[in-house]
Amino acid sequence: MHRPRSEISEHSALADFIGTDDNALEVVEDFHALAPLIAGLDGRERRIIHMRFVDELTQAQIGEHLGVSQMHASRLLSRTLTEFRTGMLTTI
Repeated sequence: MHRPRSEISEHSALADFIGTDDNALEVVEDFHALAPLIAGLDGRERRIIHMRFVDELTQAQIGEHLGVSQMHASRLLSRTLTEFRTGMLTTI
């Protein structure tokens, strides 16, 4: 089924007027929720999060930097992310 051109252009004008979801705003909101959780991390946990999500290192590379196995780096990362999820759920 085709919509008339006028209806399509009205829909587009309406979308322009009311706007759309702003993904950047969601990132800012997430950052504000995460900031106190990140501040609560010890130095090693903060370093692991930085290596994974800022430096984009693999778990094996993180393990090399920390002098631990990939499996241990995975466990450390998993534990920290679980703490983040729990903290995010309590801030909602």
